[in-house]
Amino acid sequence: MAADAATAWLRLALTPGIGAARARALLDAFGEPSALFLTGDQTRVHSASGSHHARLSDLCGPVVAAALTDAPTESVALALERSARWLAGGDQRSVLSMADPDYPAALLHLADPPVLLFAHGRRELLGRAGLAIVGSRNATHQGNRNAAAFAAHLGRAGLAIVSGLAAGIDAAAHRGALDAGAATVAVLGTGIDMVYPPAHAALCARIAGEGLLLSEFAPGADALPFHFPRRNRLIAALSLGVLVVEAAPHSGSLITARLAAELGREVFAIPGSIHSPLSRGCHQLLRDGAKLVETAQDVLEELRLTPARPAPGRGALEPAGTPAGSGLLDALGHDPADVDTLAARLGKDAGSVAALLLELELAQRVERLPGNRYQRLS
Repeated sequence: MAADAATAWLRLALTPGIGAARARALLDAFGEPSALFLTGDQTRVHSASGSHHARLSDLCGPVVAAALTDAPTESVALALERSARWLAGGDQRSVLSMADPDYPAALLHLADPPVLLFAHGRRELLGRAGLAIVGSRNATHQGNRNAAAFAAHLGRAGLAIVSGLAAGIDAAAHRGALDAGAATVAVLGTGIDMVYPPAHAALCARIAGEGLLLSEFAPGADALPFHFPRRNRLIAALSLGVLVVEAAPHSGSLITARLAAELGREVFAIPGSIHSPLSRGCHQLLRDGAKLVETAQDVLEELRLTPARPAPGRGALEPAGTPAGSGLLDALGHDPADVDTLAARLGKDAGSVAALLLELELAQRVERLPGNRYQRLS
């Protein structure tokens, strides 16, 4: 996009009071954003007659018309300057308008599609079929492992793994895809130049280099609470389906799943322990009609896609070999238990059980939880 055209699109997107509906009405009437903002002789001619302002007022009201015909406010001018600086920072940075051929067609079917998208990385990934993987920010170790494994398997099958760069399941899904050499798209709830949470700076840089960062918020936009539901609707719209790995009741992941269902996308959920608070959101989705999945192949079959290619040297998602202490793993099952409970189940003393648990923990077969309880990992 040429610099003047990009500036016009940026100003249209950044002007307060212009949503998708008004933007479309203005574009239908004027053809392109540059026609909205008059300069030089055009300004003098139209100011004398008032015709330009009157036409804008008919379409979007006098307040918005004034914002479009007057000089940009200080906040809009600052946002325009920051956006221009960000765009000048590298060839992999771009803006996609609703008229851009790379703008995802799926977003145009939203009630409020973004007027403009900021993209950093491989924008061609927007043309690839995507699968969203979302879940709790406070995920268990097993939940993170599941998210990474599903992302790797589904990514190797050709899907772009879409998520929101949040802590927990989102980050695990992005990393799982990248580690498998697969594509991933991170949809941000901040400006494209911001890293949230800050601890994900390295992951964010890796996605920009190997995948795609995407945001409808201009550079400099902070992590405001209302940004994240808006981000979630893009995650849902960009995907063939949404897989919820772990979720507490009333979590943002359930909002993404609901939005996906409303858009006609598939919703998948991984079941968990009836005792885990992070399983309750998934179980609620299953009661509401989500597809229960136990393997990534379940997702591929539901979407009628071809199986993933195995990782080099082993089958995809094959469990590791069973270490010493398999009897203890059988006794532990898949719900957390403490040492005394396990000792009673096995008929052994607590000391020997604790020693076996340490061996299994070092082998990454179990995870120690608060309260001296243990959770099986595989």
